[in-house]
Amino acid sequence: MTVGDVPAVGTTVHDTSRDRVGVVMGHVGPCYQLRPLGGGREWDVAPGDIRPISPEEVLHARLAVVNARSSNPTR
Repeated sequence: MTVGDVPAVGTTVHDTSRDRVGVVMGHVGPCYQLRPLGGGREWDVAPGDIRPISPEEVLHARLAVVNARSSNPTR
């Protein structure tokens, strides 16, 4: 993302510092809050560590969540 680009709430992005994909839930101070695609606890990420992802990457990440749930249905 270039400086000045602000991801909208609900946008799926990649956190490059943690190598995780998450959904933007909000923005407080200098950080964004991301939530894992499968739900769970939010985490903070600096704007410089967020990059937009392609529709193919979003599909791949969502499929990984579904596959993980089917492998371990108690999660």
